[in-house]
Amino acid sequence: MLYIIAFIVYAIIGTAIAIYAKRGIRTQEDYYIGGRRVSGAISALTYAATTYSAFMMVGLVGLSYASGVGALGFELFYLVGTLLLLSYYAPRIWKLGKDRGYITPGDMISERYGAMVPKIMAVIVSIALIPYISVQLIGVALIIEKNSGISFMNGIFLAAILIAFWAFLGGLRGVAWTDAVQGVFMLVLAISAVIWVYTSGFSDISFTQEVPKLGDLLVVPNRIWTPLRFISLTVPWFFFALTNPQVFQRLYIPKNEHAVKRMVILFGVFGLVYTILVTFLGLELRVMSELGSFPLIKDRDAVTPTLLGMMPPTLGVLLSLSIFAAAITTANSIVLTLASMISRDLFGSERIFTGRVLIILLTIAITVFALQRPGYIVELSVLSSTLLLCQLPLILGVFHWKIGGKISANLTLISGFCLAVALFYAKINPLGIPASVWVFATSFFIFFVAANLEHRR
Repeated sequence: MLYIIAFIVYAIIGTAIAIYAKRGIRTQEDYYIGGRRVSGAISALTYAATTYSAFMMVGLVGLSYASGVGALGFELFYLVGTLLLLSYYAPRIWKLGKDRGYITPGDMISERYGAMVPKIMAVIVSIALIPYISVQLIGVALIIEKNSGISFMNGIFLAAILIAFWAFLGGLRGVAWTDAVQGVFMLVLAISAVIWVYTSGFSDISFTQEVPKLGDLLVVPNRIWTPLRFISLTVPWFFFALTNPQVFQRLYIPKNEHAVKRMVILFGVFGLVYTILVTFLGLELRVMSELGSFPLIKDRDAVTPTLLGMMPPTLGVLLSLSIFAAAITTANSIVLTLASMISRDLFGSERIFTGRVLIILLTIAITVFALQRPGYIVELSVLSSTLLLCQLPLILGVFHWKIGGKISANLTLISGFCLAVALFYAKINPLGIPASVWVFATSFFIFFVAANLEHRR
């Protein structure tokens, strides 16, 4: 009952913020990117809350529990890649967006490669991000099911309603305001969880003395983190900041160049602290399993829900809400971005109403996908980023080379996406090379070959 009450209170507060944020929304620029008037601190927190989702406190805790320190290396590789990319590209993307009035990632692509390319891109990212958004619903539903008695299906429905409703009402402004509070909340509760597990699990013994029980989970490579597996997961994750439209669009929202720089720095601090906390929590719980004080869990996505059931009720509820917050803000951010791309880039609509209708339709599609629970949270998240890799040559081409037009851009998108889908469903890695590497290399190869042929015509 306590979980249900807390969820209701959380839903009421979030809805009130979304309703308040609805005031003053008149244009698509207001609705989708907050009128380009967001401060550096709020930009950082909304970027962090959009990026760090149920993937972290459910997926990465479980991955750390199951696979050891390799999970930390995997997530730090993402963070380093993101900070490198943001340091160079964020100011340039922000300036282009401000000077030329870009609202969607497709606006930048359209100016460089023609109007048809962002239409194809809108379709591809909509398909590719369905697994990633479904991860958020699955994470929330698993926790609700484990600790409140509400079924997995009903948990999916509850999360979906909040995702659609808040994005529908408040747009980016409502999402950003809630992100600012939720980002701090996520960090504080992650710290609280680590401290509680440490004090309750290692009050009479030394964690440092017991951690060797993890054996090869303390080294990389090991039986789980082989070089190929590490490369497979990290290649698409490294370029997340450029290929995932929901975070790319965040680069348009800061109010000035100083706010852009502040956003990057504060996000880096948040990301480093949060990553270390989450992976350490997973390692703590695995050591406790080896000692017999925490159940040995085979389904790694069930590690955090199990922990919540063992915590004091108040702490368990608060940690649950932090996961709800991370998952829901990530999902409604993505849905909002996809609605903007489909509305503007695919249909050419200038009406906010079109985007709001699309938010509802997209949420329905995501709900249907999430109900199938098709795989582990980490793998579903990486799948989405792999499917999006085909955009990378086009995005880099805007800044680094003059060759390439509509033909090479369209061929790159379609071939890279189709290859990613084919390799995923066939579950093969030709020549032992991970699918993500094939998609990465093939996309660039096709782009340059087609662009050179296009240039000679």
